[in-house]
Amino acid sequence: MSCRKRCKREIFKFAQYLFRLITGTLNTDSVEDELELSAVRHRPEGLEQLEAQTRFSRKELQILYRGFKNECPSGVVNEDTFKDIYAQFFPQGDASTYAHFLFNAFDTDHNGSVSFEDFVMGLSILLRGTVQEKLIWAFNLYDINKDGYITKEEMLDIMKAIYDMMGKCTYPVLKEETPRQHVEVFFQKMDKNKDGVVTIDEFIDCCQNDENIMRSMHLFENVL
Repeated sequence: MSCRKRCKREIFKFAQYLFRLITGTLNTDSVEDELELSAVRHRPEGLEQLEAQTRFSRKELQILYRGFKNECPSGVVNEDTFKDIYAQFFPQGDASTYAHFLFNAFDTDHNGSVSFEDFVMGLSILLRGTVQEKLIWAFNLYDINKDGYITKEEMLDIMKAIYDMMGKCTYPVLKEETPRQHVEVFFQKMDKNKDGVVTIDEFIDCCQNDENIMRSMHLFENVL
């Protein structure tokens, strides 16, 4: 098998692994109890520390690391791999831009790679975090330049990336101006003091008190 075909196979396996993880269909019986720390370039923190920092049990962390290590032997995931994974999930659209934004949200120390610690910390929030924790994570996703504010342009960039990724799967088929129209509505509700930016307090307060916005803001979870 060529290197290219083998890489594509492994990326697709990792995509399937992520899907099974998020949908809760991982088979825990097939995983050994002990965490194997083979020769990798990045070794994760101890299980006890990660167990204390996340909402995953030791057994779940072992399962997560087994899959992570098998598909990412170096111990880290780069942005290109992220994009390949999302391209497998959404072949009918262009997922590259959304994958870029999502990668940056997982890459909390902004070093160009997602470690096992980054991975499980993000998943812990998205899968088992409180509403406030999930909204803070979502705010960080929309705050593209990480300056502590969301601009209308940043929100539009994220929305357009999501629609581009969904491609022909949206029904009814969306018009080109639809993302901008949605952003106009959301932004007007969120920007309470009309200063042209949304703070984290404005974002959380608005989302928690508006069912329609909450459903819309959950869109990023559904495509994770």
